[in-house]
Amino acid sequence: VQLQASGGGLVQPGGSLRLSCAASGTVFRLYVMAWYRQAPGKQRELVATINTGGTTNYLDSVQGRFTISRDNAKNTVLLQMNSLKSEDTAVYYCNANSVIPTPHEYWGQGTHVTVSS
Repeated sequence: VQLQASGGGLVQPGGSLRLSCAASGTVFRLYVMAWYRQAPGKQRELVATINTGGTTNYLDSVQGRFTISRDNAKNTVLLQMNSLKSEDTAVYYCNANSVIPTPHEYWGQGTHVTVSS
């Protein structure tokens, strides 16, 4: 299973970015998909999740600014990030997890997001 994340970059405060994660080698629709991030010197934190039924959850600090979505036909999960703040600067990671047949997960490589003027 491979997860390929893309879409990071440098953006000014208040700007927008869209991260994309393409999955291959698995039955994508069976996985809960998530985005995590890790800022320099900090622990990795869960940013957003979307389950197999499309239900979403967000970190409090990104609620209302970020939107996670999935396209099962394209095996892709997106993270639309609006009104970006300097504190959103981090390496963002895509994650796929499932309990079928047993709990397991996969990680993509990180994509860097820098919010700076």
